[in-house]
Amino acid sequence: MAPLHPHRAFWLIAATYVMVLFASAAPSPLYPIYQELWGFSSLTLTLVFAVYVVTMLVSLLTVGSLSDHIGRRPVLAVALVLLIASMVLFVVAQDVGTLLAARALQGLATGAAMGTLTATTVDLQPTARLGSTIIGAAPAFGLATGVGVAGLLVEYAPAPRILVYEVILGLFAALLIALLVVPETRERVAFTSRRHLATTLAPQVRVPREVRPVFFASAPTLVATWSLGGLYLSLGSSVVARVFGVTNHGEAGLILFTFFASATVTSLFITGRPATVKQAYGYPTLAIGVLISLSGVMTEVLPLYILGSLVAGSGWAATFLSAMDNITAATPPAQRGQVFSSVFVASYLAFSVPAVIAGIVVSHIGLRATVIGYAGYVLAVALFGAALAVVMRRTATRAEVAATATEDAPEPVAVGES
Repeated sequence: MAPLHPHRAFWLIAATYVMVLFASAAPSPLYPIYQELWGFSSLTLTLVFAVYVVTMLVSLLTVGSLSDHIGRRPVLAVALVLLIASMVLFVVAQDVGTLLAARALQGLATGAAMGTLTATTVDLQPTARLGSTIIGAAPAFGLATGVGVAGLLVEYAPAPRILVYEVILGLFAALLIALLVVPETRERVAFTSRRHLATTLAPQVRVPREVRPVFFASAPTLVATWSLGGLYLSLGSSVVARVFGVTNHGEAGLILFTFFASATVTSLFITGRPATVKQAYGYPTLAIGVLISLSGVMTEVLPLYILGSLVAGSGWAATFLSAMDNITAATPPAQRGQVFSSVFVASYLAFSVPAVIAGIVVSHIGLRATVIGYAGYVLAVALFGAALAVVMRRTATRAEVAATATEDAPEPVAVGES
């Protein structure tokens, strides 16, 4: 079977990227149904959320760089098989235990896929601008359509508890078959010994020395953006239902959809701009959007909350893209799987840890107080990230000026020369 042209393969990988994120967000609108059916507590619901994140992080920490050694396609194939198996568990789930198992398996598969998909996208990108667009838009678009489509199916389609998973299962099966014609973008590098293999699979975050300055400078950006995403996906449904009284699952899913849809649209329009421009637009927009959303929660005005979600989503995309552009530019091709897996480790820790804490705290101090504290934390990290970006930019500018001055300085004339 002849391999696809790299440009067509690029779009197939982009579709896979979107579907993995779509599947990760799809269970969110169904959690209230599970609670009603099986009568479990909010703490148990937090555990369902946490087990997905924990297993995904374990996967990222262990097999995240494996595609740099054995190739991209084998890792993606195994991840898709595991995702199909997790969808089967969701379909047959009749209790909390099976739901936990399904979410845990999905986490393992998603962790294996995310860094590899990002690396493959960069490997196959027809242009750097298009690759940046997909890397920025795919997570937002996948999450947006996941909560939006799942909410509509839950509210209006037959078999609301299983239909969305059956649809996802079929699409993953089609993508797995299509993967057979995707060209391999990374040559296999043999392991020199069992110790080399064990070292590669040992749980750790590995960032090459030459990438570390950019990676650590981008860390506040990753934390601010993914923490905000965690706020919407963890507490968003509760806010929409309990603060604004929206009980229709389809409407609730569409309200959550606005944040990620705005991020997707912004990604399409802002791609190609320098990372500094994205930061200059992203950080203030993100902060303003959070404040508007928070004011909507405090005054119980739903249109204000939706407006804030639109503004915050736009800032989310621009800020996240600026970090990914900087990290991508600094990363050697042979280490993309490793570095992007480390990026998603940082991102999903920021996404999950505050969300889990919020899920525990909300029963003690109430939903509004938890949302205020969560939003304050996001704003504080965003402010720190913006200040760090300004300092880094000024330092780089001074270094460029100094280098230019050195190049323009006249050659010293030796004594006695005429």
